[in-house]
Order: sequence, then structure tokens, then C-alpha cells
Amino acid sequence: MPDLDTREWLLTNGLGSFASGTVSGVRTRTYHGWLFAATNPPSGRTLLFSHLEASLEVLGSVVSLGTNFWGKNQIERTGYELLRNFDINPVPKWTWGQDNWQLTRELVMPYGLVGAGEEAGSKGEEFSPPHPAPRPSASFKCPMPNSPAQFCHRILIRYRYEGSYTAILRLRLLIAERDFHHQQTSSQELKFSQLLGQKQVCLQAIDSGHFGIPWHLRWTQGNYQPDAVWYWDYGLSEETKRGLGDKEDLYSPGYLIVTLQPGDTVTLEARVGFPDSVSGILTPETFVEAVEAEQERLSKIFGWRGAGEQRSKGAEEQGNNYESPIPHAQFSLSQQLLKASDQFIVYRASIAGPTVIAGYHWFNDWGRDTLIALPGLALVPQRFDLAKGVLRTFGHYCRHGLIPNAFPDVNGEPIYNSIDAALWWIEILGLYLEATQDWDFLAEQFPIIQQIYKAFVGGTHFNIQVDATDGLVSWDTRGVALTWMDVLIGSLPVTPRHGKPVEINALWYSALCWLSQWAERLSQLEYGSPVRLTKQSQRYAQQAQLVKTSLQKFWNPQLGYLYDTIEPDDRRNFQIRPNAVLALSLHHCGFSEQQGCQILDLATSSLLTPYGLRSLDPGDPEYKGRYEGNQEQRDRAYHQGTVWTWLIGPYIRAWQRFYPQQSLPFDWQPLLDHFQFEACLGSISEIFDGDLPHTPRGAIAQAWSVAEVIRHIK
Repeated sequence: MPDLDTREWLLTNGLGSFASGTVSGVRTRTYHGWLFAATNPPSGRTLLFSHLEASLEVLGSVVSLGTNFWGKNQIERTGYELLRNFDINPVPKWTWGQDNWQLTRELVMPYGLVGAGEEAGSKGEEFSPPHPAPRPSASFKCPMPNSPAQFCHRILIRYRYEGSYTAILRLRLLIAERDFHHQQTSSQELKFSQLLGQKQVCLQAIDSGHFGIPWHLRWTQGNYQPDAVWYWDYGLSEETKRGLGDKEDLYSPGYLIVTLQPGDTVTLEARVGFPDSVSGILTPETFVEAVEAEQERLSKIFGWRGAGEQRSKGAEEQGNNYESPIPHAQFSLSQQLLKASDQFIVYRASIAGPTVIAGYHWFNDWGRDTLIALPGLALVPQRFDLAKGVLRTFGHYCRHGLIPNAFPDVNGEPIYNSIDAALWWIEILGLYLEATQDWDFLAEQFPIIQQIYKAFVGGTHFNIQVDATDGLVSWDTRGVALTWMDVLIGSLPVTPRHGKPVEINALWYSALCWLSQWAERLSQLEYGSPVRLTKQSQRYAQQAQLVKTSLQKFWNPQLGYLYDTIEPDDRRNFQIRPNAVLALSLHHCGFSEQQGCQILDLATSSLLTPYGLRSLDPGDPEYKGRYEGNQEQRDRAYHQGTVWTWLIGPYIRAWQRFYPQQSLPFDWQPLLDHFQFEACLGSISEIFDGDLPHTPRGAIAQAWSVAEVIRHIK
């Protein structure tokens, strides 16, 4: 359907809950729906409320506004043909119309950490935890919030009618109870109870005698008609392309009938939990207030001025269309990027603190991704308390010198399957300290820094250990993948990088430089024994010099590039990958100016695209230029040529270091057009095809993609 707009939109609530769909309204993914509630923030994401199927009757003529795929892409109900306009700022807004009527729909997902909004939305301490983050132990348990009322998962929907005649709006409720990765299938065992009240209905799934998550829908006007029916065989075209389950059944408990006069609105709210007095009364102004509250929260975080000042008294009283404090035309690109960045900052209940969702729709928080994204998400916008909280939390969970790559959702241990998370933690801590001069925090974290150092030197899990002969970090455990190129098919890494990876040792060199500086700084500030700290500083500096010398083992003079890995048997991997660029981009760089220029010249000609760097040179026999097909086919392409947007940040930093007087050979416009007008409107995709036309792929909104653009866009 050439006129069927399948670009996507995304709303989040700071707890891992989200709403998402397409501009045309057709559901193309398992992850499309209006309320995926993170029942164990930011995890346990469960689809409860799929959408409302709307139709409008004017002068006896009924038009359907929805659009659905059925079975094998059969399209029925072509409401998209009446769609006149769609806008994403300040909230998703659809406008349908014909000659004598117009109907708009808006959605907003309010921030969900109730009781912490002031802290989280200010320049003060962000995400103040109800309990201090515990150190991990064999009996590690998830600390729970002081009160369930702290977590609120809800979405508000508002329809507004304009026309010459009275209209009747019918809204059929489509619901589910399933994990966000899977599809729902009707069965004899799966039932939904509903309890109708005054302008509200309470809903709960019952599956084989087990009760699901209770939630309720309420509305400002209209009559609800119970009318239980299953809708079978929704087709999910994007899942078909990905070789995954692509059929879904949704349940409808009934529908709402609303009679609308010209200028009338109806507001609905879907909220997790049973109705209570805390929720307040739903009024026509509730939607406006929710949008304004979100604008106010963002304005406080990022220092924007004028939040809420432009909303007219008439709009407040009548519930008229919300006027953004910063009109869309005046929304600067940097403000749009910062708004996008905030969607990834979430509260994790199991650690009682802030973390970063790696990407939407399907990722959780990952240690490596969080740390790499932190400068763009927190340091550039001066969310220093957020950065400090994340660094402190990760430091709390350091074990055997390793920083977690993932936290558990239920009772259990964090996952430590990363060689570089600990080194990235040191690197980002260094950037935080450079920005804040927070030497008290350095003193607090210095024992953890030393723990990481001793573990790498003395040896830790996965046979991670510094080679005493050359000072380089090595690892050698089969069946795992510990670098950022971490895909496994079964127990076999697609890009096996055991031995001495180049960017790992560049990180190790930078870490040793940081440690030498920090020990000297603490000595000067008398945070400890000056004599002992001075000796430590000297030892770290000597080791850094040894590592700098040994980094020359990675130099490939024939290519003028860096070997990607030195394997355990001392063979060199000479594939042209972006890890060499990563090695040039760190705060402390161990390579010469001549080497840096040669590396960048080859990376520019082989790896650079308008959307980031390829993960492998197209001339390599293992190169795969398209990320498509089933799970295994996509996994085999993930790091074998696929373009990663986040790598544009390291490329730019390296370029500015080695070519400070030359203009950057990169045109921002295609990537910025992608951010504003393609894929997920107002965010940046995880990856792109290595081959032209560089189709966006993977997660529709990726934290480190957005973060690295924020670090460098002016």
C-alpha cells in the first residue's frame, strides 16, 4: 500500500512501560499497543490495552477510522484513507476528516514514578531510591518500593470532534494479557472478567484459573455496552519479515458510544490497578494537565524556559487543543534530541535506582550500552546526579573486578558476561569527574577502581587476565562473547574475539592513565596516605607506558590499520572493523598521529556511511550487507557489515583528535532527517543495512544512537 504510512511513534513513562504504533494506525509489530505495563520496572512488560477501534457516524453515514492487517496482509478497514494529518509534538496526534467533519485523537503517557516527580524533573537528585542499592550476595533480593503507589502505569486518550452536525463516536476496546515478546491466542482457558461501574470498567484476565493484572478504563462521557467477542488473526507484517510469530488474537469486552456536538471532547484513561480515590476525577482538563506536566518535567530537567506559560485560560477551562510551550516550528533540533534521550532513562526496582533502556521495543538495560550512552544522556545535558547515580549503582555491583552487563528482574544474581563493562565504567567515570571535579565521589569509588585493576592484573572470570609479558588484557573462554560484538548462535560466537581485542586494550590503556592521574589527585587532596598514593600513581603510569608500547603489536603496516584481535596463539585478525576507530576515540589514546590519520583514512573509505560506521569492510568475504531474514540470518549479519549509528561518535572524536584543522567528512543531514521524519519519528534506529539505501533496522529507538548524536550535534 504505497499510501499506508507505517512510520512509528513511541511513548514511555520512565518505568519501562511504553505505547507504540504506526502513523496510519495499522499494527505491524508484536510491540504495537497503547499500554505495555512494566509490572516489575523496567521489566515484566505486559500488553494490556491494545487499542480502540473507532468509527464515526455523521448524518447516518458510518466511517471506520481504524486500519488492520488480517492473515497474510489482507487489509480491511481503511481508515488511513481519511487521515489528513499526523504530528508527533508535543504528543502523537491524528486528524481524520471529510467535507463536513473532523476528528482528532491524541495520546499521552504520563511519567510513572509518582512521588519522585519533583526530584526526577529537577536539577537535584534524580530517581532518589527508596532504599540504598544493596551489594550483591548469594541471597540477593529485589528491594521493593515503599508503596505500590510510587509506580503508576497509565495512558490518556483524547478525541475531539469538529463539524456541522451531531456525531456518534463508537470506540471498541481491544485488549490482551501477554508478554510483550509474544502474541496472544484465543483459547477456552483464557477469559477476561469485566466489572462495569460509573463511567469505568475494571478488567482482568483469567487464564486456567490464574488471575492476571487488574486494570481499568474510565471515560468522561459516553455509554459503555458490554459485548464480548474475539477478533482473530491480526497480521503483523514486520514480524513476518523477521521470521517470527506474526498472528494475534485480541479480545474485545465491549464498546463505548459517545454522542458529540461540534467542539466536544471525550477523554479516556487506561490505568493499571483497581480504581481508587488517589487517582482523582477524570475531567476534560485531565489530558491537558498531563501534557503540561510532562512538558514541565522536561523543562526542569533540561532548563527550558516558559513551560506551561502559553496555555490560555480558555484552553484550561474548555479543554481545547493543547498549545505546546515550545511550538513545533520552534522546537530546536537539540530540544527534540534531548526529549528523545529522556525516553531511555528508567527506574529499576531491583536496584532501586536509575538505569538506561538500551532500546525500544525489545531491549532491557545493558551495562555496556548504559555506560557508553551516559555521556550523551547525562553529561552533555548536565544531568550530573543521574550520571552519578548510575555510576554508583554499577559500582555497588562490581564483583571479581567485573561490572554487570545485566541486572536480574527477580531474585538472583546480576549477569557479568562482559570484558569491557568495567573498563567503560572507568572511562565514563573519568569523563564525569572531568565535567564535575567531584573528587569526593572519586574517593568514594576508588576502592572499586582498585578492585577492577587487581582483578584484571591477577585474573578473573572467563580467563580475563593481563599478560605479564606485554601488559595487554587477554581472555580465552569458549562459548561466550564478551565484547560488544556479542552475538552467539547456539554456543558459537559469530565474531569470536577471544585473545586480545584491540578496543579492550585501548580501554585498558586509558584506564591505567586515569588511575595514575586519580591516585596523584587523591594524594594532593590528602584523601589517603600521600606516600602510598604517589607510589600507586607511579606504578599505574609505568604500566600504562608498557601497554602503550605493546599496543604497537596491533599495528598492521601493510594495511595502515589495526589488527582487530591478537588471538591466543598469537595470530592476528586483519579484518577492517570499527574497533580500531574506537581505540582512537578514548580520552587517553596510545597511538601516534601518523597511525591515527592512516586508520581514519581507511575507515572513512571502507566503513563510513551517512548513518554511522559499518561493522565490517564491504570487501571482506564475510561481509553481509543486509540485515534481514529470520533470527539466525539476522544474527549472522549483526556485526558483519551492518551499520551502527553509535559508532559515529567515536569516529568524530577520533577525527577531531587527528584531523583538528580539517572539516569532518560526514554530512549530518541524512541522519537528522532519519531522526525527524523516518522509522520512529523523533528517535534514531539501532542499526542500518551496510548496503545502499541503508534501510533502518533493528530496534526503532536506540539509546546510544541518540546519545552519540547529542554529544556532537551543535
